[in-house]
Amino acid sequence: MLSGIQHFQFCKRQWALIHIEQQWEENVRTVQGQHLHQKTDKPFIREKRGDKLIVRAMPVKSNELKITGICDVVEFIKDFENGVEIDGLEGKFKAYPVEYKRGKPKSHDSDVLQLIAQAMCLEEMLLCDVKVGYLFYHEIKHRVEVAITEEKKNQVRKVTKEMLDYYGKRFTPKVKTGPFCKNCSLQNICMPILMNKKSVKSYIEGRIYE
Repeated sequence: MLSGIQHFQFCKRQWALIHIEQQWEENVRTVQGQHLHQKTDKPFIREKRGDKLIVRAMPVKSNELKITGICDVVEFIKDFENGVEIDGLEGKFKAYPVEYKRGKPKSHDSDVLQLIAQAMCLEEMLLCDVKVGYLFYHEIKHRVEVAITEEKKNQVRKVTKEMLDYYGKRFTPKVKTGPFCKNCSLQNICMPILMNKKSVKSYIEGRIYE
């Protein structure tokens, strides 16, 4: 799944638990994310605004990357000089993928690579060039422009190749803890023993008041 790129970049073990072992657990962030996507995740809903056509929940795939997924939104804007023809539409259009995110821009590039992968799928399906995409962050109510570069595409190729290798071997990486663990919805599934351990503070307080 194309959406697995974000999980894989965040934590390879989390990705394996979800996409190989089929395990999932809700937390506040996942519920908020689902709420944010309620409008965008309506397949084939189209909205026309002048020279712009907005398509929501558009299925995409790439034979090169061997991935499938859903674009939250793809904006098709008329461009008679540089656009491509789209079945059922008059004129030529350029495609711009838009991915919606619950929080704010991250220090790592997981969101960016997911968007780049969507652009690569669109390029392969529509036989066109996608030069720009957008990440809309709900927390800041702002969209961030992302350039679709060859360097980023090569990163996506490398990540998806590694994902396919893990998937083929049904390999789940061992626990590697870090600050990111506190933001993971799979804490109790991933590290049930560690997550049930008492903190030093609670242990001392328990001994004092016994």
